[in-house]
Amino acid sequence: EGVRSIPCDITDSAQVQAAFAAVDRVDLLVNNAGFGISGAVECTAEAEMRRQFDLNFFAWVTVIQAALPALRESRGRILNISSAAAVFSIPFQSFYSATKAAVESLTCALRSELAPFGITVGALRLGDVKSCSGDDLYAGRIARSVAVMERDEQNGMPPAAIAAAVVRAAHKKHLPPVTTVGIKYKLLCGLNKLLPLSAVTALVAKIYIP
Repeated sequence: EGVRSIPCDITDSAQVQAAFAAVDRVDLLVNNAGFGISGAVECTAEAEMRRQFDLNFFAWVTVIQAALPALRESRGRILNISSAAAVFSIPFQSFYSATKAAVESLTCALRSELAPFGITVGALRLGDVKSCSGDDLYAGRIARSVAVMERDEQNGMPPAAIAAAVVRAAHKKHLPPVTTVGIKYKLLCGLNKLLPLSAVTALVAKIYIP
C-alpha cells in the first residue's frame, strides 16, 4: 500500500528521463537491476558481453545522472547493489564479476564527487548468479561451476533479509563506502584482505570448479 510503480527500461535514456519527470522528490536511489551470464570468456559472444555491461553498469550511470538534480535538492542517498563477485572474480562468471567490480569502483568515485552536495553513496555487497556455452570444450567444468552457484543461491539469503539490509543502509547515519551483507561473505571478504591474491584466486577456483 502506498507504493507507486513506474515501468521503465533503464537502458533507454528517454524512458529514464520520463520516469524521473513523473516523480516530485527523490530521497533514495537503489540501483538493483541486473542479470548474469555464465560461460567461458572464449565462448561468450560480444553481443552478450556488451548486453551484460549495458544493463549492469552503463544503465545505472544513466539512472544516477537522471536522479542527481532531485537528489541534490533532497541531499539524498544512492545505494548500488554489488556482489562478492566484485572481490572474487568467479570463473565462468567473468563478465558478471567485472560489472560488479566496475560498480564498486564507480561507487567510491561518486562518493567523493557528490559529498559536497550532501549526497551519500554506498554499495551493498551481496551473494551469487546463472546459463552455459562451450561446456564440452571445458570438459564439463562450466556446468559444475554453475551447479555450485545454483546450490549457493538455493541456500542463500532470503529476499526479505536483503530488503532489510537495504533499509538499514538507507537509514544509517554514516554509510560506509561498501557494506558486505551476510556473515559468510563478510568472512570471505575479510580473508581476501589477509591472503595474497594468488591464494585467493586458487581458493575461488577450488570452490567454483570442483
